[in-house]
Amino acid sequence: MEFNLADLFEYAVDNFPEREYLVAGGQRRTYLEMEQRANRLAHFLANSGIKQGDHVGIYAYNCVEWIEALWAIFKIRAIWININYRYVENELAYLFENADLVALIHAKEFTPRINAVRSSLPLMHLSIVIDDVTSTGQDGTYSQDELTQELKLLGSLPYEEVINSQSPERDFPPRSPDDRYILYTGGTTGMPKGVIWRHEDVFYALGRGIDPITGQKAEKPQDMVERGRNGGITIFPIAPLMHGASQWGVMGSSFIGDKVILTAKFEPHNVWRTVQDEKANTILITGDAMARPLVEALDDPGVNYDLSSLFAISSSAAIFSSSLKEEFFSHFPNLIISDAVGSSEGGNNGIVVLSPGNTKMQGGPTITPLEGSIVIDEDFNLISPGSNTIGKIARTGHIPLGYLKDPVKTKETFLEFNGVRYVVPGDFAKVEEDGTITLLGRGSVSINSGGEKIFPEEVESAIKSHPDVYDVVVVGIPDERWGQRVACVIEPRPGKAPELDSIREHCRTLIAGYKLPREVHFVEVMQRSPSGKADYPWAKQLILERSREGQPSGR
Repeated sequence: MEFNLADLFEYAVDNFPEREYLVAGGQRRTYLEMEQRANRLAHFLANSGIKQGDHVGIYAYNCVEWIEALWAIFKIRAIWININYRYVENELAYLFENADLVALIHAKEFTPRINAVRSSLPLMHLSIVIDDVTSTGQDGTYSQDELTQELKLLGSLPYEEVINSQSPERDFPPRSPDDRYILYTGGTTGMPKGVIWRHEDVFYALGRGIDPITGQKAEKPQDMVERGRNGGITIFPIAPLMHGASQWGVMGSSFIGDKVILTAKFEPHNVWRTVQDEKANTILITGDAMARPLVEALDDPGVNYDLSSLFAISSSAAIFSSSLKEEFFSHFPNLIISDAVGSSEGGNNGIVVLSPGNTKMQGGPTITPLEGSIVIDEDFNLISPGSNTIGKIARTGHIPLGYLKDPVKTKETFLEFNGVRYVVPGDFAKVEEDGTITLLGRGSVSINSGGEKIFPEEVESAIKSHPDVYDVVVVGIPDERWGQRVACVIEPRPGKAPELDSIREHCRTLIAGYKLPREVHFVEVMQRSPSGKADYPWAKQLILERSREGQPSGR
């Protein structure tokens, strides 16, 4: 049986037409309502000359229209491109040009920024605007009148007029499992890269085609529907849809009849109010950047939410520290917490389900690998369980085709050995005696100090458990004696400024001595990616600039 993502959604629609599907920004959609509006948009795009394989950008906050556009574009076998709404003009221009966009669906407030880099969109012949009347432009820079003028300059068509002008019928040509999905990922270093997947491969790698708990593989679309036959759950992916974790939280749930909640912007108390009001069962987060403010909001004076519906929290894409997991368990003793390990290139490599008192990490989480996930050495030999040898996590089977317009990076990451194709994103790992895999960290940001390899995530997890530390990013900086030394940028808790000696003493029982930080730099607000990933280049540049300026570091 072959799998196409639009076909899978339509199969769920046919089985759960009246089931509530989406709640976002005060709007609600059943599965059938979503289907009909997506069909209308799909017809308009096709009638406007958008064809199979064309790239259509989606540039907006989380909203109903984001999801309608997602399915509409897949329905006509085109490819949607996720656009990071936090990009400044240089980054946006790079992505626009790299992605070869022929059309763009965007929020009204981003219009001036699009106009500023319009020359990077030479192929674009259609733009559609989502008119959010509550928006006054990013940071209040533009009035509604100014935005209206910018829209006239860009020539965008109103989204609702487009929707209302077309038929709601499903009358599209057959699709293929070879249809393409592209996920732009910024990762931890460098400019964004477009990862190209076949629909069928990404369904198995990220779309629940392989059940992450049982390892059972779907053989036909009916298998997905049967998982939700007795009633779906309500999930709440909190991260922006421009990030792969939320995209697949939504799409994977769409195939099994779940209800999905979205929020335009992350605010802890709004999350908890939404969990209470919508009776959410599961929230999806991206590591500490969301976990910490969420759990600490529960201790604010006067807080008394009814969160009895919540039974699970799942984290992916960024480190979810042991200390924070234990804090969640203190508020929710029966909570199921799971850490998923994967990447835009490798899909879901596996998960770990945690219980109170069993949250200790040795770098990253220790996972039960899914089908195709292995750890190999430089010669592609499997790492033996319990050998304590550090290798790189790899995946075979359902993997991407490569990077868009980047043959060099594709050749470096997607490798073939003895007729088997592997994706090796660069994450170091080791295999425990029981066959589980412990993720250690990305090689591109690892620190080599005196010949010892140090993974920032492990050091960050230790430092974050210090009572005066709110957030931290760890990097290696040049050192004449050791090659590199461990340095950290810390956002302290309000009114706190922990001394380096205090941090080192706290961490000494958690990590080896050579991994302890040798200098600390404080910032009022930590800079992170929209998905919560550490911004290592920013942290390193900040430390180096302060060193050049002779600012004290806490050494």
